[in-house]
Amino acid sequence: MRTNESADIFCATTDKSIEQFIDSFEQLASPQGFLIHNRDKMNMAETFSRHGETVPTDFDIHMVQVCSPAKASKSMVANPERAALIPKFITVFTRDGKTQVRMLRFNSKLVADLLDDEKFSVTLPQSFDSITKLISLAL
Repeated sequence: MRTNESADIFCATTDKSIEQFIDSFEQLASPQGFLIHNRDKMNMAETFSRHGETVPTDFDIHMVQVCSPAKASKSMVANPERAALIPKFITVFTRDGKTQVRMLRFNSKLVADLLDDEKFSVTLPQSFDSITKLISLAL
């Protein structure tokens, strides 16, 4: 994990392929109310190609957007300012033959500094913790 006083990047490695990791994560996350919001658009090589950009053939970054519709909808209704911090992306790519998993996590200090919303400065980091646990189980 790479950390500063406002955020950290969760870092993990697995021998599973990108697809195997994402499938495992999705199977574990679904019963917890999380879903992959962008399953059809997470492969960045395909996304860039659709927009006329060329990337190397071994470019395999997947940006997996994780969402809990039940939690997110209530949170955004309570305070629309929260919407800027709610999207959660798990970045998955290959390096040295291993699948790498990364996720930017905001801590309560950053959330409190950005929004005058005491409850959200507690619940958002808890959501990141839940997703991090699911990632670890999916490895």
